[in-house]
Amino acid sequence: MPFTTHGHGGVRIAADRHGDPDARAVVFLHGGGQTRRSWGRAAGAVAERGWQAVTVDLRGHGESDWAADGDYRVASFAADVREILEQLPPDPVLVGASLGGLTSMLLAGELCRGIASAVVLVDIVPDMDPSGAERIHAFMADKMVDGFGSLDEVADMIAQFNPHRPRPTDLDGLRKNLRRRGGRWYWHWDPRFIDGTAAHPPLEVEDTDRLHAAVAAILADAVPVLLVRGQVSDLVSRDRADAFLVRFPQVEFVDVEGAGHMVAGDRNDLFADAVLAFLDRHRPPGD
Repeated sequence: MPFTTHGHGGVRIAADRHGDPDARAVVFLHGGGQTRRSWGRAAGAVAERGWQAVTVDLRGHGESDWAADGDYRVASFAADVREILEQLPPDPVLVGASLGGLTSMLLAGELCRGIASAVVLVDIVPDMDPSGAERIHAFMADKMVDGFGSLDEVADMIAQFNPHRPRPTDLDGLRKNLRRRGGRWYWHWDPRFIDGTAAHPPLEVEDTDRLHAAVAAILADAVPVLLVRGQVSDLVSRDRADAFLVRFPQVEFVDVEGAGHMVAGDRNDLFADAVLAFLDRHRPPGD
């Protein structure tokens, strides 16, 4: 069921609710350039297990408003999510991929400590691989201005970026990530988010000390944390995942076989199983 709220600065935020609205919530936050639709199957699996699953379009993405003032700070994404959480039962779980994971770190570890009962970081650590980050940035920037002449062009570009994922035969699913304008297809997100023209860009992604401090604070509050890595990810190499786990030995870890950076899209079955097992381990008796 769709619902909306207004986040930081009045930006309208779109979200979907799956399952029992009175049940404790698992809130899914997508990565940069994605939408809440990327969580569909995982959210459905969580809702079937008795949780309320909430998927959110971050500001500047999907059906949420673009920030009129160009405010795309990670702290502002986090402030938007806080507004969503105020409409949900207490003690939600945050599941954040990439940008959504960084947002979860700052929200639960700095801006509103204690707001989450557990945190799942999906293929993201503070000290990410710069070459992988540059590759993702280049993918998002390519065709950002010119757009695509057809959905086939979009599918070809995605297949080149994710060679381990089969090219879709049904292209209708791509429409949810695109906007149609002047006979061409364009990515659904605000170009200012990626092209450096935003008045307030997400500079926190480069502040590894701040992000590490946020993770440390989450763990100091005895909040369980799970890192789910795509085994062939180029953003979170195994070495960088290992360094994160050495720094924070309390963090649980799952390496998803056959998945790249888009873990939920690449291997939703294994991803959903890992998240559900983590939720079961940390679900209070009688919940």
